[in-house]
Amino acid sequence: MSNGLEIIKKSEISSARRGVLKTAHGDIQTPFFMPIATKGAVKTLSSADMEKLGAEILLSNTYHLYLKPGVDVMRAYGGLHKFMDWYGPILTDSGGYQVFSLSERRKITEEGVEFASHIDGSKHLLTPEKSMDIQQVLGSDIVMAFDECTPPDYDEKALNNSVDRTVRWAERSKKHFEQNIGSSNNSGAMLFGINQGATDEALRIKHAEDLKQIGFDGYAIGGLSVGEPFEEACKIVAALHPVLPADKPRYFMGGAKPHEIVEYVKRGVDMMDCVLPSRNARHGLLYRFVHDDLNRPDFYETIHITNSKYANDQTKLSSDDGELSRYTFGYLHHLFDVQEMLGYRLATLVNIKFYLQLMEKIRAAIESGAL
Repeated sequence: MSNGLEIIKKSEISSARRGVLKTAHGDIQTPFFMPIATKGAVKTLSSADMEKLGAEILLSNTYHLYLKPGVDVMRAYGGLHKFMDWYGPILTDSGGYQVFSLSERRKITEEGVEFASHIDGSKHLLTPEKSMDIQQVLGSDIVMAFDECTPPDYDEKALNNSVDRTVRWAERSKKHFEQNIGSSNNSGAMLFGINQGATDEALRIKHAEDLKQIGFDGYAIGGLSVGEPFEEACKIVAALHPVLPADKPRYFMGGAKPHEIVEYVKRGVDMMDCVLPSRNARHGLLYRFVHDDLNRPDFYETIHITNSKYANDQTKLSSDDGELSRYTFGYLHHLFDVQEMLGYRLATLVNIKFYLQLMEKIRAAIESGAL
């Protein structure tokens, strides 16, 4: 088949799906997790590290790469894959969420978003067309349509206006994407639409129907990692399950703790990203498995390696034969205690490995009928 999702198995006890997402830079086993390489690297880790960990796709960000190193550098390299020496698939966010986070520095108009760079204060206008241009220079395998991420405190009128504008931006994104795909750095790229609507179930469904009318290669569920309760997010994901096309990949955008990922998968999500494994690693918080029953939310625990009880702990960071098996919890505690940069790298390896292994366990559980 051409690029797209192939469903291998559907769960009989939930809405979970097991499949393969085919992209221009290789196949990805679904459901999957995307480590975040915002500026062209997963913090403290190299592309070689990600290969050794078994990552099949990375996520980078249009807004940040547009500002630095800039489109001219990306064009000179022939795209982000060559620039960061990563030849697996790459998804790039449209820049919409980052612009949303610059609430004091941006102005939303029908044309797009005017914003001031967080780096030097320079003025920029990011439109659906410009977002597509940047992502096509980057050579992304999965390009995200330009959208407005709606905060949970929008009133009803503002929320409806925002969603309507996002539909119009989605139409413009698709038109420009298709017009320029032949001259892009990835002619096999896919374009995903982004569903918004905060926690308004009816509006979410209406927006999903509008996106289906436009037609995309995949559908993302955005705006559910900006302050909404987890229970509300689950409710929206479940409501969208019968609405979104069954043969297209579904992407839950943003933060998810390990037990939350399991619940989103049960509701039909195929792919997700999250800053937690790398961000928490830099603060000394590590994830590790406790048992194998993913239906129980206590299948994992978090530990704070800075706690003094780990000072003499000779437990290995990993039981396999990889790099992490060379070091102990006591050594990692010491590295954090003296603020040695190696500590941040090792902790990030531990957490990214945990998240990738979690997805392996989830796929196995779907195949066995346990999830």
